[in-house]
Amino acid sequence: MKAVRYIILAIIGLIVLAAIAVAVAIFVIDPNTYKPQIEQVVERETNLELELAGDIGWSIFPLGLELNDVGATLDGERFVALDQLIARVDFWSLVAMSPQVHTFVLDGLDARLVVNKDGSGNWTRIMPEGDTAATGAAAEESPQPAAEETSGAALEFAVEKVQITNASVQYEDMRTGQSVVLQDFSLQASQIALGTEFPLEIAFLVNTAEPEMAVDGDISMRINANETLDQFAVNGLDAQFALSGEPFSGKTVQARINGSAKANLENETATLENLRATLANLELTTNLTVEGFGDKPKLTGDLKVAEFSLRGFLETLGMGAVETEDSDVLTRLSLETRLTGPAGVAELSDLRIVLDETTLKGGGRYNLQSGALVFNLEGDAINADRYLPPASEEDGQQQQAEAGAEGDLLPLETLRGLDLDIDLGLGELIISNLTITDIKTAIDANGGQLKLSDFSGKLYNGGFQSNVTIDARTDNPAWNMRADVNGVETRALLNDLAELDMLAGAANINVNASTRGNRIPTLRSNADGEVTFNLAEGEFTRMNLTRMACQGIAVVNQEQLTASDWTSTTPFNDMKGTLKINGNTLNNTSLVAAMAGMRLEGSGTIDLAESQLDYEAGLRIVGEVHRDEACRVTEIVENVVIPVECRGDFAEDPAGLCSFDGSRFKDTLKDIAANAARAKVREETDEARKKVEQKAREKVEERLQGEGGEKVKDAIKGLFDR
Repeated sequence: MKAVRYIILAIIGLIVLAAIAVAVAIFVIDPNTYKPQIEQVVERETNLELELAGDIGWSIFPLGLELNDVGATLDGERFVALDQLIARVDFWSLVAMSPQVHTFVLDGLDARLVVNKDGSGNWTRIMPEGDTAATGAAAEESPQPAAEETSGAALEFAVEKVQITNASVQYEDMRTGQSVVLQDFSLQASQIALGTEFPLEIAFLVNTAEPEMAVDGDISMRINANETLDQFAVNGLDAQFALSGEPFSGKTVQARINGSAKANLENETATLENLRATLANLELTTNLTVEGFGDKPKLTGDLKVAEFSLRGFLETLGMGAVETEDSDVLTRLSLETRLTGPAGVAELSDLRIVLDETTLKGGGRYNLQSGALVFNLEGDAINADRYLPPASEEDGQQQQAEAGAEGDLLPLETLRGLDLDIDLGLGELIISNLTITDIKTAIDANGGQLKLSDFSGKLYNGGFQSNVTIDARTDNPAWNMRADVNGVETRALLNDLAELDMLAGAANINVNASTRGNRIPTLRSNADGEVTFNLAEGEFTRMNLTRMACQGIAVVNQEQLTASDWTSTTPFNDMKGTLKINGNTLNNTSLVAAMAGMRLEGSGTIDLAESQLDYEAGLRIVGEVHRDEACRVTEIVENVVIPVECRGDFAEDPAGLCSFDGSRFKDTLKDIAANAARAKVREETDEARKKVEQKAREKVEERLQGEGGEKVKDAIKGLFDR
């Protein structure tokens, strides 16, 4: 027992002697006397010029070193400076041969990092080039410990306090003109030990030049890391940011992140629990598990964007008010979905998207590696006209056309990068005042080629089906469209589309057209194709072609029309024709329509750019046209053509477009004269034949006066009476 007591006393004595030795060294040795030697060593071994302007101090309990007012220059320019550095080690941990940092304080750090025009950073010149190369070679030659010797090894680490205050870093890239300044950086942590939870607080202010923006951040959390540093947990995360500057039009926007997270580096798994991120009035929440940290992670969880106003969100960000026809739209947006799927693919199930009164449901899939998107969505109804810019009071259509002429329709680079496969269904769509129901379509995009396949729907008691392709692999994209329209009621369609009331009937239309370009004027001028149409039964509204024909017939008959109950329409049967598309012009050479006692025949052009109609039509008389006596059809007017012209702006009143064409009536008069001449010849021929027949009859009767002659006489008479 005495031996044990002596050993303990010896150990205590050694500790006391060590403490006395340290105390004597601290009080006797003045480290400030070595500042010139320290500065010389740094200057000899590096390209830095070190200046220790402040005092160097010692402390005993805890044992530590304090530096004040330290600066270093690189190539004559200030590189780094700090006001104070304090590093203290727990004395008793040294005695126990297990050193533990007690306190680490860094105050007033100021670092300046510059990237020159040649792309090299000033920090790369700290070490002389020869020493850098030698260090690299030595690193390559030095043996590395085997992975199995270090993997999973527990690390003893404990720090009483870490404090960084008033730190700043200035970064400038002379190639791009970009500069980033980190200032007012502070970090506070205490009771840091592996395997236990400790608090961490960070604050900073970042300013950028391109764009001019500031981020003021304040972050607090509790962190836990295990002894092998392969498992981490963050609890009570509360990160708040104030964003301001040029992107926000001088406004200050608030952002915040709350929640918890865990990560296991060994198993390559991570979990986000009740993570909530907000930016202005936009709020996103998620619970997410990630398995695998490579390029094909497996995601499981949920994602939700709470209902918010996009209009208010953009205004808060300083992007100005969104101008729409209906100021109440873009005020209710939300999204929610489940995240599942195999590794490398994020599958969105139970997807629900709400845009104001419109709800889309379905699912989707996103390939994390290739960026390919696949969606299958079904929606109820949307009025797209509500989302268009408001119409101008003065010539709104022209202003919209000019706006389209000035800008590109397609973002070509974005389109070339898309990989989409979308099946979309919509119960009702209102666009350009047209109501379309039961919409189905498939949208495919890959490598700059976009296809709108089997785009079909119902409208105005009919239906349509179309296919559209856009090849945007060049800067002059090619457009192709094929469309079939069946049984669409034209009167309601034209009235809703352009407030035109000039035609009624169930239309069947086939369109085959192509064009090139990325702006509306270019697309119009390059348009080429053909449109065929047929209306089985219909009518021309707000114009009476029968009255125009009767006016011409009455002139021929040299009489005046007495009817006063003329209607404002003209019924027809089976109107058909073909339109050749040539840029902004539609050429029609085969317009035919059957009407009561008439057949409409016409040809002409439609100028879409100027909204001008230039048609020469004819009403061919093929039967009785009207009960008015002055409009009676004689052999003189039968099969002649009463000329009609339709000219003017069809965007205005269509009732004034068509009228009797007096300039072409002279050709009609020639036909009438020819008919009259033929009628005169027939009349004279018939009269001469009758006289010949009469003379022949008289001669026969004279010769048949004998016996039995009465029977022969009756037979011949019957022959002539046939």
